[in-house]
Amino acid sequence: MASTLKVKDELPAGVKFSYVPYSEDNMEVTSCGMPITYDASKEWADKKVVVFAVPGAFTPGCSARHLPPYIEKLSTIKEKGVDVVACIAFNDAWVMSAWGKANGVKDEILFLTDADTAFSNLLGWTAGGRTARYALIIDHGKIIYAEKEPGREVTVSGAEAVLAKL
Repeated sequence: MASTLKVKDELPAGVKFSYVPYSEDNMEVTSCGMPITYDASKEWADKKVVVFAVPGAFTPGCSARHLPPYIEKLSTIKEKGVDVVACIAFNDAWVMSAWGKANGVKDEILFLTDADTAFSNLLGWTAGGRTARYALIIDHGKIIYAEKEPGREVTVSGAEAVLAKL
């Protein structure tokens, strides 16, 4: 894999996340599905994808300022031709699944685990052992937008900023 991904780079082979898929029989926050490997390199090869990364599920900034606008603007994002919206964090797959459930999200947004921050390290965007706060637009395997937050606010990685680039 490339050492540092950037705009115009192809998403390399082998980008994988851990993920608990949506299941109607596991909709309670306290119920658990089994994590699977989500091969983003294959799944996203022929799709337009928005990825936003957060430092941690259930944290104040992520829960109050970062995730809600993506939920609220999801239909507008999809109208721009986006096939997949994914949120990634360093949290394990069960925590990410519970965060999606706690926010009423079924399978409209994928909540993926960046195990050991492997993907965020490809971008060079980690923060204290966690995923940094950033957003990407990947169009048919090519990164066309990549921005990391310069501070603690949600600006370049927020739903509005991403919508402006779609």
